[in-house]
Amino acid sequence: MTSERPTDQQVLDATAATEAAMRPQAVPVNMYETGGALVIVAPMVAVKAEDIRIEFQPGTLRFWARLRSAGLRDYLIHEWEYGGYERQIDIPPEFGSSIEASLSNGQLVIRVLRGEPVESQTVKPTPL
Repeated sequence: MTSERPTDQQVLDATAATEAAMRPQAVPVNMYETGGALVIVAPMVAVKAEDIRIEFQPGTLRFWARLRSAGLRDYLIHEWEYGGYERQIDIPPEFGSSIEASLSNGQLVIRVLRGEPVESQTVKPTPL
C-alpha cells in the first residue's frame, strides 16, 4: 500500500470517476407505523445531512445521497463506498401530508405524516 497522501484534486477526480461508474448502493430499511406517521429508518454511513435528498410523490418515497468521497487506497477488501446510496419505497395513499427527516449517528429517520398527500415534496434531513 502507498503511504503518500493524495492531493485534493486527486480525491475529487477519483470521486467523480467512481460515481460515474458505480451503481447506487441499495439501502436496507426498517419501516413501522405510529398513530400519525409511517417511520422509515435507514443506515446512511459516511454522509452528512446536506448530502441527502428525500423526495415524496404521492405513493412513493425516494431518498438518496451522492458519493461523498472515493478513497484512494489499495483496499484488501472493498465492499462499500462512502455514499452513493439510493432507495425507493411504496407509501400507502393515506400518508404524505408532510415529510420530516433527521440524521444522527449514521441513521436516517424519515416520518411520512398521515393525511391527504401533497403533490410532491423534497426535503433534506435535519442533523441531530
